[in-house]
Amino acid sequence: MNTKWIYQPPTDQERRDAEALSRETGMNPVTCRLLVERGIRTQNEAKQFFRPSLSDLHDPFLMDDMHKAVNRINLALGRKERILVYGDYDVDGTTAVALVYRFLQQFTTNIDYYIPNREDDGYGVSFKGVDYAKETNVKLIIVLDCGIKAIDEIAYAKELGIDFIICDHHMQDNTLPPAIAILNPKLIGSNYPYPHLSGCGVGFKLMQAFALDNGIEFNQLVPYLDLVAVSIASDIVPIMGENRIMAYHGLRQINHNPSVGLRAIIDVCGLSEKEIKINDIIFKIGPRINASGRIQTGKEAVDLLTEKDYAKAHKLSEQINEYNEARKDLDKAMTEEANRIVDNLEGLADKRSIVLYNEDWHRGVIGIVASRLTELFYRPSVVLTRTNDMATGSARSVADFDVYKAIESCRDLLDNFGGHPYAAGLTLKVEYIDEFTRRFEEYVTTHIDSTQTDALITIDQELTFKDVNMKLYNELKRFEPFGPDNPKPIFCTRHVYDYGTSKVVGRNQEHIKLELVDNHSNHVVNGIAFGQSSQARYIKSKQAFDICYTIEENTHRRGEIQLQIESIAPDNEH
Repeated sequence: MNTKWIYQPPTDQERRDAEALSRETGMNPVTCRLLVERGIRTQNEAKQFFRPSLSDLHDPFLMDDMHKAVNRINLALGRKERILVYGDYDVDGTTAVALVYRFLQQFTTNIDYYIPNREDDGYGVSFKGVDYAKETNVKLIIVLDCGIKAIDEIAYAKELGIDFIICDHHMQDNTLPPAIAILNPKLIGSNYPYPHLSGCGVGFKLMQAFALDNGIEFNQLVPYLDLVAVSIASDIVPIMGENRIMAYHGLRQINHNPSVGLRAIIDVCGLSEKEIKINDIIFKIGPRINASGRIQTGKEAVDLLTEKDYAKAHKLSEQINEYNEARKDLDKAMTEEANRIVDNLEGLADKRSIVLYNEDWHRGVIGIVASRLTELFYRPSVVLTRTNDMATGSARSVADFDVYKAIESCRDLLDNFGGHPYAAGLTLKVEYIDEFTRRFEEYVTTHIDSTQTDALITIDQELTFKDVNMKLYNELKRFEPFGPDNPKPIFCTRHVYDYGTSKVVGRNQEHIKLELVDNHSNHVVNGIAFGQSSQARYIKSKQAFDICYTIEENTHRRGEIQLQIESIAPDNEH
């Protein structure tokens, strides 16, 4: 796999805009160029970006069907009808169910929640789940993070006298389900200003609208933003616009006063003594919540996230932590097996996609394995296993390639499919796998650009070491939380040299600790290059080389900065 560096110098207009913004704000020109890249050109826009305000959240009633949804909830509460909060078994779904259930629980005791079992129910709204609702005398189901394609299941519920409110953010099909209300900012023709909400974010907007309609102070909703932040980070949705506001304040909630269930997970993760950031959610908190639905049942995750007693929550967290350890073992074994299969595939170099099927693979981790294959081979990947008489699978994509459309092009072979441009799920008959593999590869080959099958590092700006200082680092910190559409800035410095003191470090001598100088200053800059010890001989050869990096605080020397080096290349190779 080749790693390519991509750098697009700013246009003359972008330079002028950044210089004007720097004069207006007094901020570093480097910082201002980053703001201009994000479409921010005035002091007021910069203030809104750096200090996200909850008052800038959109009016929830701008979302189609929101009045219908709130009226139906009010009617259910007035009639004392039984309400079922129903959601997907992943992080986004379980946080959404926990949020809506906990908030509405303040106004009714006649409320329950249901998380489908991956093996028995399958993905999304199931006939089994509707039957459970009927058996427990439910009259209203609020479904979160799924439901947009559940046409038959919701029609069945309607026949049984059960109404549905759908809160989803996945792509719609040609026909919509017969629900009382469909809340989805991605609906064709939607008037909602921000289309990139998570499933939990849509649930939050429903509760915001319910609160507005019933004269409930907004500050009663703020404590629930910790769950929204977890969903935004884990579902890899853009962290700009409304998501940035909710993630920013949700992280503050997590760090200062998290809900009991999240506090228990934080303690089990060993994060209680540090400032929690988006990456901590992505790599530590989120996977533990996910593991419940992957290994056992997602209901246990909601049990934890709705628990009010810390001792009970801690016990549930420890159990979920054990699931996560089991998930990691399964993930490792399946990934290794998948890699062996890929290594033996004929003509892999000529293929633009990977589709693998093994009926013995655990359904709960096929999405993770698809992600690993995409990261390793940089191709859209589909991993399938067998569930009863059907093949079920997960797909993951590379940058800027819409894997959902690739799967949709094979829809006549599929029993079901859904998802996003970067991640999707599908179900088909086992006998159709070969034809699906052929047509999926054909679509990918026709539509993917050759650069999309390379590992890319997008460089924001070229700097010299005299530009790198604590003031710049402190301004860069204000860009947090980082995520899609607001990535951590990556810089490049060319013609750098080893100061003479760089060395290989680590238990297995796999990292390089660097001290570097460049041609433009007398500054000696510290850096760390994880997993790049193969470059050590070239670095010590006294030849010039180029680096791209992020700027971090040195955790061993507070108040000092160091470069976290993402890639090293011989001088002028990129």
